[in-house]
Amino acid sequence: MPDIIKVIILGIVEGITEWLPISSTGHMILVENFLRLSVSESYWNMFLVVIQLGAILAVVFLYFPRLWPFTGVKEKESGVFKVLDRSKFFMWLKILVSCLPAIVIGLPFDDWLDEHFYNAVTVAAMLILYGILFIVVEKRNAGKKAVIGSIDRIDWTTALLIGVFQCLALIPGTSRSGATILGGIVLGMSRKTASEYTFFLAIPVMLGASLLKLVKFGFAFSGYELLLLAVGMAVAFVVSIFAIRFLMKYIRTHDFKAFGIYRIVLGVIVLAASFAGVMA
Repeated sequence: MPDIIKVIILGIVEGITEWLPISSTGHMILVENFLRLSVSESYWNMFLVVIQLGAILAVVFLYFPRLWPFTGVKEKESGVFKVLDRSKFFMWLKILVSCLPAIVIGLPFDDWLDEHFYNAVTVAAMLILYGILFIVVEKRNAGKKAVIGSIDRIDWTTALLIGVFQCLALIPGTSRSGATILGGIVLGMSRKTASEYTFFLAIPVMLGASLLKLVKFGFAFSGYELLLLAVGMAVAFVVSIFAIRFLMKYIRTHDFKAFGIYRIVLGVIVLAASFAGVMA
């Protein structure tokens, strides 16, 4: 199969799984057993992370009015100034607070975690574990009213705790969106609020992770490698738009138990395939 077709498939997988709580990294690890590109190991490791930039742009595209902290301009005698929206400014400060645990824990152990946990067995175990947790948490919260119904009501402590939950996703198969959404629900957020905060939090986190991988790779792209990355990001961008819209519509009338069941079934399949020698 030509690399360009493989990249399109990888972009579709990334766009769907980045925002649904089923682990994009986990799925990409699984897919690479069958769709490995004809590139160097260093490029492949970089590609798996940087392709997420396309998914980030989908969030910016869909939510830009809620993300941009300036509401207009105001003229004064000393000049023209941009008007800052206080609620959006504090939202971004809370998002930065949520990033702190990942910076403190994730950066020092990034290479070590890749070396020891980047495999099918770990992915399967995390898929199953967090699938069970989604079902348990949703059953426990059945009929309960969320305490935090909007992002504006997230306090500083909750923002920090969401960041702690996000650190769980350093182990492949956990799902960054799954960990933060699950954490948000446990902390009293509505499904809609937890999901949207997860989307917004992804922007600095994934941007930072992508920049780190690019620095390690050294920006030493050939024209062919640049083309593959651009196509992957473009496909991930388009598919992410549909995935985000689907999730937000889905959770209006459904909980996350279906995703939990999916994770468990997939985890069992992956575990069986790993022990059978089909996956590494």
